[in-house]
Amino acid sequence: MHVEALWRYPVKSLGGEPLQQAEFTTDGVAGDRLVHVRGPRGVLTGRTRYGLLTIPASTGPDGPLVDGHPWDSWEAHALVLPHGGRLTRYTGPERFDVLNVLVATDGQVEAAGVDVRRLRPNILIGGVEAGEEDGWPGHALVIGDVVIGMFQKRARCVVTTIDPDTGAQDLDVHRRIRREFGGVLCLDSWVVRPGVVDVGDTVEVVPTDELPDRVGGWIVGAPYAV
Repeated sequence: MHVEALWRYPVKSLGGEPLQQAEFTTDGVAGDRLVHVRGPRGVLTGRTRYGLLTIPASTGPDGPLVDGHPWDSWEAHALVLPHGGRLTRYTGPERFDVLNVLVATDGQVEAAGVDVRRLRPNILIGGVEAGEEDGWPGHALVIGDVVIGMFQKRARCVVTTIDPDTGAQDLDVHRRIRREFGGVLCLDSWVVRPGVVDVGDTVEVVPTDELPDRVGGWIVGAPYAV
């Protein structure tokens, strides 16, 4: 098995940034979800503001960029204002919905027949048979010096129905995930041992007794705990 692809999401619910190399820290991928869109009653996400998912985001020398503009510039704010909020920086652990890393596998993505970007993983593992990931909770990915624990299968939401390029909705995507995969796809994961991961790195799956320190974060603008 190997690392097939890596992503970072500098602004929560905005477009993902493909990477050739990622630093995995105890706080997830360095630079991930440092900024979010905040409305009058809390955090706004792609679950209720589908158009946010189509806005490009990347990482600049001084932090997240929104369609090439510094996140705290008027030009960046103007892109999210039509969706009901303003950009706000927050780096606490609650900014992640469940855990700070999401793992996908090529076999399961192919079996689901979806654009992997709809699933918004941080890491895609290649060379995996469809269904193999079902037995991975309670195990860890070892990638060089990096260890990523895998906690549970990820319950999927309406975000999977949104085309990341056009914003068009296809409800059949989520219906199929519910019907054929029990509504879960990918793995809620966390960093056990930090380090740098490159696309192409070899991956080994090993059992682990490690458990995450915290599970839970922002769902539809509200903190929650499991």
